Amino acid sequence: MSDVLTADEVEDRLPDGWRLSGDEIVRTYEFDEYLKGVAFASEVGELADEEFHHPEIRIRYDEVEVRFTSHEAGGVTDRDVELADRCNGLR
Repeated sequence: MSDVLTADEVEDRLPDGWRLSGDEIVRTYEFDEYLKGVAFASEVGELADEEFHHPEIRIRYDEVEVRFTSHEAGGVTDRDVELADRCNGLR
């Protein structure tokens, strides 16, 4: 199991567009069309399933919110930050 990062470590390592919120890292991606957001959420889901590390994903009309945390560790770990960076690569 990975060690939980401190708030300062998380802030130093966050990929563009992500923010720390409690014990999670969060980013909201905006889309011009609903189905583009749905397709993106599906790609995030496939990525997460490959890594067996599943985020919370909320799909709204023109945006998709993605939240990562490591529940078993009790906060944000390197794994969460790495997957957040990989999500950015999907855009």
